Amino acid sequence: MSGLMPFRRRHALPEPSSFERFSDMFDDFFHNTWLPRRSLILENFKMDVQETDKEYRVEAEMPGIKKEEICVNLEDGRLTIAVKREKEVKEERKNYIHQERSVSSMERSVYLEYAKAEGITAKLADGVLEIVVPKVEKTEKPTQIVIE
Repeated sequence: MSGLMPFRRRHALPEPSSFERFSDMFDDFFHNTWLPRRSLILENFKMDVQETDKEYRVEAEMPGIKKEEICVNLEDGRLTIAVKREKEVKEERKNYIHQERSVSSMERSVYLEYAKAEGITAKLADGVLEIVVPKVEKTEKPTQIVIE
């Protein structure tokens, strides 16, 4: 019952204390889903973005996620990483049937001002998705506008 909260005041509640998060960790450990349910409320997958003169380097932590479950898009300079996981478990024993289904999804976007659509590479290794996005050449010369 302590997890219930009024719908309209959801965003007005203070952050949970360190003790509450520690207590939640034990609940999540014994809960048998692939991702703790509190993680989707309080945080998303971690993502680091580095910028050099020639490219953007994006690293996203995705432990236990397969590459078939990940979708990466670049549209109008916005790089979006989406994860959708569907799980179905069926067990049949003598007179006992157990069926369970779950669908989970997460998505993060970051705006990359000088992103170039051609030449983007992505690699998933050891639970880390690494994306390299080349940059377009910046025009350093100011453009003079003629007044009529």
